[in-house]
Order: sequence, then C-alpha cells, then structure tokens
Amino acid sequence: MTQEACGFGTKAIHAGNEKDSRFGALSTPIYQTSTFTFDSCEQGGRRFAGAEKGYIYTRLGNPTAAVLENKVAALEGGETCLATASGMGAISSCLWTIAGAGKHIIADGTLYGCTFALLNHGLSRYGVEVDFIDTSDLDALRSHLKENTVAVYLETPANPTLKITDVAAVAELAHAYSPAIKVVCDNTFASPALQNPLKLGADVVVHSATKYLNGHGDVVAGFVVGKADFIQQVRMFGLKDMTGAVMDPFAAWLLLRGLKTLELRMSRHCENARKIAAFLNAHPAVEKVNYPGLESHRGHDIAARQMKDFGGMLSFEVRGGKEAGMALVNGLRLITVAVSLGDAESLIEHPASMTHSTYAEDELRAAGIAPGLIRLSAGLENAEDLIADLEQAMAQL
Repeated sequence: MTQEACGFGTKAIHAGNEKDSRFGALSTPIYQTSTFTFDSCEQGGRRFAGAEKGYIYTRLGNPTAAVLENKVAALEGGETCLATASGMGAISSCLWTIAGAGKHIIADGTLYGCTFALLNHGLSRYGVEVDFIDTSDLDALRSHLKENTVAVYLETPANPTLKITDVAAVAELAHAYSPAIKVVCDNTFASPALQNPLKLGADVVVHSATKYLNGHGDVVAGFVVGKADFIQQVRMFGLKDMTGAVMDPFAAWLLLRGLKTLELRMSRHCENARKIAAFLNAHPAVEKVNYPGLESHRGHDIAARQMKDFGGMLSFEVRGGKEAGMALVNGLRLITVAVSLGDAESLIEHPASMTHSTYAEDELRAAGIAPGLIRLSAGLENAEDLIADLEQAMAQL
C-alpha cells in the first residue's frame, strides 16, 4: 500500500520519514548544525551550483526540516513545502517572492493583524499596490483584477470573524483572468486535517505552524506549500535573501512530534467548538456567534462543501458591547486569556485590542471586527468544563 493511498492520520505519522540507516532511530534525528562539510572544494562548488544534491548550510536546508517539509507537503497535497521560523516568516517570504514595485495584490480585508500590517503598511512602502476587498464577494474580486495583479490573498475561515471564502470560485475567477495570478490561502484556522486549498484550486498555502500543526504552544514556525518551482524561488529569494526566517532543527523536530496527533486533536477541537458555539448561540446574554458549523452562519454551506469539519475556532459578541465582552473574559477561571490558538489549552482574547490592534477603527469596522468581539480557541479540555466556565462568567455580567 502506497503512502499516497493512506488516510490522513497515517500520512501525518509516516509521510516524508527517512530511515536512519546508521543507528535505526525511530524518531527523526535532530541535526542541530549550522553548516555541513564537503569532501572537497569541487564537491562544495557542485552543491553551490546546484549540480549535486546535498546540504550546504541550514539557512538553505536541513535534514530534520526536510523530513518535516515533505510530510507537510503530503498532508496539504502540494508538490513541496518550505519551513520557516514563524507564520509571518512564511507569509512575508511568499509575498516578497511574488510581488515587487509596480505589482498589484488583492487581499481580503479581514486578516490576522500582522498580515494586514505587512500588506497595508509594509509592502505598500516599497511600491506594491494592495486593494483590500471582501474575497467572498466574487463581483468585488472581478472588479479589482488588473493587468498588474500578481496575487489574491485570503484566509478561510478568516481571523477573527470566521468568514468563509469559496476557494474554488476565487481560484477559477482569478486564473480565468490570468493564469499567472497566484491565489494564496492561509489555512491556519482549518489545518490540512480539515481543508486542502491546493486541491480546491489555490496555488499556494501558508500556515502559522505555531498553531494546530504543532498543537502544544511551545514552537513558533510557519510553512509555504505549493508547486516545486515556486517553493524553490521562495526558498532561494524570499527566505534566503529577503527575510532569513529559517526554522531551527529543534523546532522542526517538535513539529514532527506534534503532527503525529493532528488528526486526533482536530477531532476534539471541532467537537468542543461545536458544543461551545451551540451553548453561546442559545444564551440570552450573547448577541452573535460566528462559527461555520452553525446553520445560521453566512458561509455554512460553502464551509460544509470545502471543509471536512468546521474547526476549533469561534468568535462571539455579548450584549453590552466591548465592556461586557472584556468583563466576560476577565471573569473566566479555566479558559486562559492569551493570544495564539490551536493549543491543548483553550485560549480567549479581545481582537480589537490584541491580535488586530494594527487595524485603525475604520479598518476594524470595514473588516467586520466589532469593538466587543471575543475570539475563542477551543482546546482539548472536557467541553462541559469549558461551558461551565463560560456560564459562571456570564452570570457575573
């Protein structure tokens, strides 16, 4: 039986692994080295010229990271993958490779705060034109495509509103206008266990691997996945020359360990989020719940079509606005107040003042991020305990 024919959980454990021919170690060794030796000057020259395969320097590639990259490529259904030191390292290395002065990017207006800052304040400083639109509105996308458009960038589900974009429809529209346009999808909220944008027509997938892929809150990392020729460009230009955001070998090893349980963890994350969303949706103190698994969610039908399950993330607003929302967060005893997501622990935060503080007030409104919006990452605890904690905090409002 080939690995390609295996299920997701099997791939997460076995795909990309290389047998340790010297010692027979089951766990991939940590090659904690900055540089690699050559047998001769001639061999070193051949490797630098690309005429011979082999490792040169960990900024250009490392055996531990390579196993991880091959595994993530298999999980996302991509030709190859590049590991980076952070999610923003992945996103910036990718976009610097695609864009340049005089080029145009269409991006969704609802994005992680630092991604928004990179596009709105960073790339634009160097002559890259960026239009922020609602990518779930195909008419808006159609009207913004231009001769110099090089990328369409989106998240689905989006951070923190859980907005759903139809990846296949966006890719079809963008590629019909110009096959050269790269459709880049941040798949962090879903993970490859729930959604594979490349199979839906996207060209590139980016991840903050800090989140679900690692799952234990002890690594900062990122990935770029796509066609081999493009990922090589990202490796040799976007990462090597522009960002230097190189994943260290120990982080790669921790991610290899975390990925073994990804399928199991995602099942529990989804189950807990589904139960919490139903509880909040029925609570009289809650004004609105954003969770794709609710039939009332605007993107529910699309999410049901392009995702295997609805994820472990949700956001909500309590009656009374920002003050009531923050009072709720401060009244929690079990759920932890912290940014990030996808950890074993449930985490809660206030986007407008934390993860999305890079947005101005009018930009928050345009992105659909209400002043009182609260984002919750459902962890792996027992759902009844999480709901009880929310319930006692609600009673204090």
